[in-house]
Amino acid sequence: MSHSVKPKASLLSEQLGSWRRYKNSLTNFSITTGGLSVLCAILLIFFYLLYEIMPLFASAELEQQASYTLPVADQSEVIYFGMEEQAEVAVQFQRSGAVHFFAADSGEILLHEQLPVKAEAYALNSQQRPLLGLASGGEVLLVEPKYRISYPDDQRLITPELSFPYGEQPLAVSDANIQHLALRDSEQQILIVAHTSAGLVAKRWLKQQSFLSDSLVLEEEPIVLPELLMATDWLLIGPNQRWLYLLNRVGQFAVIDLLKSQLVDQGNVLTEGEITEAKLLLGDISLLIATDQGEIAQWFMVRDENEHHLQKIRRFANPEAIAHLQVEHRRKGFLSVDDSGRLALFYSTSARQLLAKNLVAEDHSVKQLAIAPRANALLSQSDTGEVVYWHLHNEHPEISWQALWSRVWYESYGAPEYIWQSSASSNDFEPKYSFAPLAFGTLKAAFYAMLIAAPLALCGAIYTAYFMSPVLRKKIKPMVELMEALPTVVLGFLAGLWLAPFVERHLPGIFSLFLLLPVGVLLFAYVWNRYSSRLPFTVPDGWYALLLLPVVILIGWGCFAVSGLLETTFFNGDMRLWLTQDLGIDFDQRNAMVVGIAMGFAVVPTIFSIAEDAIYSVPKSLSYGSLALGGSPWQTLMGVVIPTASPGIFSALMIGMGRAVGETMIVLMATGNTPIMDANIFEGMRTLAANIAVEVGETEVDSTHYRVLLLAAFVLFLFTFVVNTVAEVVRQRLRRRYGSL
Repeated sequence: MSHSVKPKASLLSEQLGSWRRYKNSLTNFSITTGGLSVLCAILLIFFYLLYEIMPLFASAELEQQASYTLPVADQSEVIYFGMEEQAEVAVQFQRSGAVHFFAADSGEILLHEQLPVKAEAYALNSQQRPLLGLASGGEVLLVEPKYRISYPDDQRLITPELSFPYGEQPLAVSDANIQHLALRDSEQQILIVAHTSAGLVAKRWLKQQSFLSDSLVLEEEPIVLPELLMATDWLLIGPNQRWLYLLNRVGQFAVIDLLKSQLVDQGNVLTEGEITEAKLLLGDISLLIATDQGEIAQWFMVRDENEHHLQKIRRFANPEAIAHLQVEHRRKGFLSVDDSGRLALFYSTSARQLLAKNLVAEDHSVKQLAIAPRANALLSQSDTGEVVYWHLHNEHPEISWQALWSRVWYESYGAPEYIWQSSASSNDFEPKYSFAPLAFGTLKAAFYAMLIAAPLALCGAIYTAYFMSPVLRKKIKPMVELMEALPTVVLGFLAGLWLAPFVERHLPGIFSLFLLLPVGVLLFAYVWNRYSSRLPFTVPDGWYALLLLPVVILIGWGCFAVSGLLETTFFNGDMRLWLTQDLGIDFDQRNAMVVGIAMGFAVVPTIFSIAEDAIYSVPKSLSYGSLALGGSPWQTLMGVVIPTASPGIFSALMIGMGRAVGETMIVLMATGNTPIMDANIFEGMRTLAANIAVEVGETEVDSTHYRVLLLAAFVLFLFTFVVNTVAEVVRQRLRRRYGSL
């Protein structure tokens, strides 16, 4: 019997083949796993951002927690109904002067007080500071509910009390009986305006510190008001104690400037029906007017050609007549209750109706409504005397698609505008979250960067890959790609501290360089092509680019050398001032031109490297075939090489654009970082990426501002995804079209 024995070479070959197959399998597995991991990471980022931003668009929720009847014998009219900060203690003031503090969730009476006056008229300073003015005859008593917090046995205890911040003696306002009252208290003065049987009366009390003690002294000062022949049902005092609004039920209004003691505007706010309620929003700028037609309108003063007038800004519809209005303490939201007991929750600026719910059974109505300072609880009292304690969930009412992307008419603005302003020093400030200026700034920065980078990078890539000597290419290509390793924070630092002032000082030189450099290069090429044969030396093919270096340096030096002379001759010594005064073009030192130059410098290596590789990878046989058929090098380049390399060139442009869109540090440091919508190349901008970098470190986690910044990141994510998808579709079509060349 014979046995065949495999040669050693065959065994070694099988072992090597087995090892090779193992390595191939391991490599395929590693690459597949890595690719899937990247896709999973991207999907996780996508869903995390979506999870964080969904609460922004959630509707409000209202849930009943308790109901009870207050054990109060006095059934006179309730003139004030409110809660303290923690929504644990509530208070009601009655027209008879009785004051009841009670537990908000159970109705247990915690304190009962009887004031020495019966309120014939009353006024509330503001929801933020519930200082009440109670008028009896011609006098006004100022009283405020206070709440002391202590922690016996580590348990929170809220102790209510009544405070008389300006003494228990009423302030004398008028000799006649007061019918309607308005009150405003500030750090400097107290202002009281009263409508009496004898007419309109206004007084202010200036606050002075006593020299002999720390007590407060009030110095009375009367205010002269113009005479008005109109009935008055509501008196309201606007911001900074300047505007006085007078309204009556038929819709007549008048606005008086208290600083100048003159009538500013008057007219009628209604075309039909009657006014049922009027309130001021947080900050006292906006006036809410509700009617028996179910309409709630927001009005505020607008300046037009140096004159102020009351302007209707937006309206909110309701199916039935409005009975009550209640404004939030710390936001521009408000609640309405109609005659059927249906509650509606609105937010003024976002123009959203967040909630609609019936608070009482059919055939009953709501008599009183109170909202907690944190807007997380409600108290309602029906005509049967039943008090209901509600839990309110309404975290992010400021956001709507209209507020994010449309023009919004904000308070104290003359017209609707796109505004991003997320914070300010005042507690009455209203955040403005418009994405429009940020998206515009992102596209503006990318446009100017690509305007500078794309021509330079593509032309450089074409010459390097197709015309340049291989020896010179080996030196030039790594040098250009090395530029990509330069940190963008360094580029931003240089752009902000050196380039921006340099551009401002040499504006004529910059524009001269843009105009003369292409002309100078073409002129030199023409002269060289015509007279180079007469020179005693020759330049090898592919080395002509070196001849342009002294030309570029000379033209650049010449443009900046004559910059001052050009500015003196044509622009009266200051081109920036000439642009502003003669052409009406605003100029900021850190502007889009600086960003375009700096970010273009950062994007050039990316576009150049990818495009150069694509062009260089075109098979030489295609070029040789074209040349053999009689085509010139230029015809071969445009008709064969560029079309074949077009998918790679397009990918280079799209990747460069993605780099420009997502750039953060250069934009952050080289612009004024102002979120404005202006295509002016001499104005700054703020991009989505830069905005996130600036503000995310200062936000409170889970706040509206925090979620809006994550929404900005989501928008940037979607923008990049859409651009890359479109780029890939176009690239595949280019490959199918020119792949057969």
